[in-house]
Amino acid sequence: MSSTLPLFLDCDPGIDDAIALAYLCCQDDVDVVGIAASGGNVATAQVVENTRGWLTLAGRSDVPVHAGHSLPLARQALQAESQASETATGEVLEYADLTHGETGRGYARVPDPSAPASSVSAAQAWVDAAHAHPGQLLGVVIGPATNLALALEIDPDLPSLFKRLFIMGGAFNYRGNTHPTTEWNVTFDPESTARVLEAFGTAHANSHLGHLPVIAPIEATEAVEMTPERLTTILDGASANGADDHWQSVLEQLSEALRFYFEFHESDGLGYLAHIHDPFVLACALSWARQNTVASLGTAPKDPNTNVSEAAAPVPVRGSAGELPWASTLWAPVDVELTGTLTRGETVADWLGRWSRPVNAEIIRTIDAPAFLDHLSSTLMKGPPA
Repeated sequence: MSSTLPLFLDCDPGIDDAIALAYLCCQDDVDVVGIAASGGNVATAQVVENTRGWLTLAGRSDVPVHAGHSLPLARQALQAESQASETATGEVLEYADLTHGETGRGYARVPDPSAPASSVSAAQAWVDAAHAHPGQLLGVVIGPATNLALALEIDPDLPSLFKRLFIMGGAFNYRGNTHPTTEWNVTFDPESTARVLEAFGTAHANSHLGHLPVIAPIEATEAVEMTPERLTTILDGASANGADDHWQSVLEQLSEALRFYFEFHESDGLGYLAHIHDPFVLACALSWARQNTVASLGTAPKDPNTNVSEAAAPVPVRGSAGELPWASTLWAPVDVELTGTLTRGETVADWLGRWSRPVNAEIIRTIDAPAFLDHLSSTLMKGPPA
């Protein structure tokens, strides 16, 4: 199958990010125009090495990897004000090494990258990808939104060039996995998520964006549980399907990464299993894009806004139900708490219309986890296209 879906992925590997990368390597109709490696689960430099290492292991060193900014937006502002180093700002950044290990790979070992990272920054790469594929680019953010927010500073009209944006993050009226009411990706850089949602919502309200962003929060994605039994099925199935040594190595190292992830979840009182949020969001985005691909790909007019408005979806009504691959959804205005002493980083949906704001996101509420996990398992067992 020819490559028809241009995709830009922003990730922070991270163990479930690594599974998403493996899933991506199995797709035969996706043009991965770039990957932003954003700090989050571990520091940016380590995320860049992890992303390149996993891609090298999978034989995909051809995919350009772009290093993200080393600081979230608020810390960038503090550093600019003080003209000092990160340490001098008074706080050391907190990463999710307890969850993903000091390297962000659990117990996995990946080879040294076989290709250098791109010299183009992650923020500029977002801009370049959107301009190269106007009205067709699928953006997927499964880490903090730092570099997409920085891309908006470069080009404030950037949202008008997207086909759609999918975001993994947030927790709505739900216990958090970071602070009591917050999820990790948003907590790490809440200003970036708020800025992205505002920009894409405004573009849609001005009829410059056909489809509002999708948000996949943890109260939905936590239903996607990898277990040792399913992992064994994947490994055995790949072997039975005649997977080559190359792909077997990828799965073996994912197994080592997941062993650490299982242990973390067990220590957190959740059982010997793993919530694998990120591969679901990537798969949902790709499946939605396939269902909504315009037949005239490659012939988009010079003015991307014209193409987008012609294909624009109906304006959603707050509280109305929607449907995405493997998921049910609700539409709502969404914002991020930035100043609360106990709730900074909390995602808030105005279910009752108290803000009198337009809807700016489609929020995934439930996932058919068994069906998706079967899809993920069969995909990983089959491996990359020959």
